[in-house]
Amino acid sequence: MDKTEKIWLNGKLVNWEDAKVHVLAHALNYGTGVFEGIRVYHTPKGMAIFRLKDHVQRMMDGCKMMGIDLVFDGKTYGFDDLCNAIKDVVRANGEMVDYVKPCVFLSGEEVGLNPIGVPVSMAITCVHMGNYLGTGSDAGAKLITSSWQRPDNLCGPAGAKVNGSYVASTLAKREAVSQGANEAVMLNSVGHVAECTGENIFMYLQGKIVTPASAESILNGITRRSIIQVAQDMGYEVLETEVSRFMLMSADEVWMTGTAAEIAPVTSVDRRPIGDGKVGKVATSIHAKFHDIVTGKDPKYEDWLDYVN
Repeated sequence: MDKTEKIWLNGKLVNWEDAKVHVLAHALNYGTGVFEGIRVYHTPKGMAIFRLKDHVQRMMDGCKMMGIDLVFDGKTYGFDDLCNAIKDVVRANGEMVDYVKPCVFLSGEEVGLNPIGVPVSMAITCVHMGNYLGTGSDAGAKLITSSWQRPDNLCGPAGAKVNGSYVASTLAKREAVSQGANEAVMLNSVGHVAECTGENIFMYLQGKIVTPASAESILNGITRRSIIQVAQDMGYEVLETEVSRFMLMSADEVWMTGTAAEIAPVTSVDRRPIGDGKVGKVATSIHAKFHDIVTGKDPKYEDWLDYVN
């Protein structure tokens, strides 16, 4: 990750090093915040933010679930305000930006779990991320099955990007990296495949594309929804259902989707090859179509792009 120059904090663009909160900020101590990750692409019409409106709506829905009001330094922010703020900070940081992370969090100084009445802040940070899973991952990622469970809907709003919910994901990611893998598959409370630490998961099995259903304690992924639509438009049958580890290991192809990872093919799980152990044709064809969409080369999906200028 390469840092940029300006961060949007409570309505003002400040220098990167000046975007600070107190050590007693409620979110720092208890994870009370909601964030998004959004990709920025270069197109023939200039810089474009992928599915900005969907990301902002999901963030607002997450804040509603958490009981966090969108009031920063006394000003109430609505949907259009948030969209415009994200565009402003991308514009301010220039051509190197490929990823933007807005985060709404309880910034008030508070010791104790009670979140009611604690002041709220919002930061919007831009970076250059590049390939999220690292150099060489395009040739196929290696996964393990994590010993850590994906938090279910009784532990919190699994469909939202709540800061504190990602502790389990960081533990699973550490577990994967320490075992020489790129990522970890996380199971839900009944042992079904849920998702990876920061990505949804898909497979090509018996002529169909299969992915865990929304009720399986997964993030309501925006890239996931995009890939489902794109795959259906390409003529594939997509099944959202319960997924067992056996189904995963038996698949002809497996790939992950996410804002940061985009589309990442998987060639092994728990040191067992997926299919023939090579990147599959279905994932490759969908990835190629997705690349055309996000870079503005397919007018059919033009409404998925919000241009910065």
